[in-house]
Amino acid sequence: MQGQVYKIHSDFYYVKCENSDILECKLREVLKKQKQKIVVGDFVELENSNVISALLPRKNELIRPSVSNIDLAVVVSSLLEPKLDFIQLNRYLTFLKYHKIEALLCFNKEDLLKNPDFKELSQKIVSIYEPLGYKILFTSAKENQGFEEFKQAVKSKTIVLCGLSGVGKSSVINALDPNLNLKTKKVSSYTKRGVHTTRHSSILDFDTFRIIDTPGFSNLKFDFLLPKDLDELFSDIFEFAKECKYSDCLHIKNDEHSEDCCVLKNLDKIEQTRYESYVEFLSETLEYKKKVTYQGTKEEEFKKVSHGKDKVKINRIKRESSRNTKKQKIKDLYNLVGENDEY
Repeated sequence: MQGQVYKIHSDFYYVKCENSDILECKLREVLKKQKQKIVVGDFVELENSNVISALLPRKNELIRPSVSNIDLAVVVSSLLEPKLDFIQLNRYLTFLKYHKIEALLCFNKEDLLKNPDFKELSQKIVSIYEPLGYKILFTSAKENQGFEEFKQAVKSKTIVLCGLSGVGKSSVINALDPNLNLKTKKVSSYTKRGVHTTRHSSILDFDTFRIIDTPGFSNLKFDFLLPKDLDELFSDIFEFAKECKYSDCLHIKNDEHSEDCCVLKNLDKIEQTRYESYVEFLSETLEYKKKVTYQGTKEEEFKKVSHGKDKVKINRIKRESSRNTKKQKIKDLYNLVGENDEY
């Protein structure tokens, strides 16, 4: 029997099967020993209706938060409260592009802006992101505006909502189905930032689509990416980067190749917040490069394939301990035989 993980709580996995039954399951011990991580969205094989025995291949996966098999990511941003942060928005888009997940932009809290201000900001948003190929929606959860278009854009898809705490992700979900009545909180008047209201990831079923509701994506950093791979995630920058004379050019001032940098020569053609985002993310990738250069990040595998089957692999420390024990036993035996020979 197969199913999809809809929710995880403590050590229990709630799996929805083809007949729509949701079963409370535990993880098979061999998967635990293999350090096999099961996340919300995973398709799994069930044994005896309550034991997850195998993980089926994933379409894609996100680590922060841990979810999988996503058709579309909706990046939710607020126009005010908290104020729209273009660098944070670009962080999500770059992160999703790295994971090859299609993104849709949803700008919520439209009701908080007066028309002249909204028109200017909306025009700036469209001028930046429409040429990059992103579909853009403006919504107001408070006034229930823009959600028919939202439903059409996500029809027949499994989507995940990305965005800082307080931008209105839970409010958007409530506007799509008021019966869910998800908990929401106001933005802090002190920090001007939101507070987490979603604590655990779970899949919510709607008539024509599904949403993986997750905690905020507020701690994203590019501490997994090398500098040479970053510019390809910015199509507007890569357009010029590929013409740079040196392949290891970082496209920043004071770099050894800056005089021959095609990006720096065309900064007037790149939107300022996009380039500022690139520079900020680059600093994080440089830190990561330094880390892997001097420390190394290779991780040991916890499983091996033998005769076509997955088997638990004894970790390095236990292997070494076992070998040392054997060596000591051989040494003790040798010494014992030597002592007996004297007699």
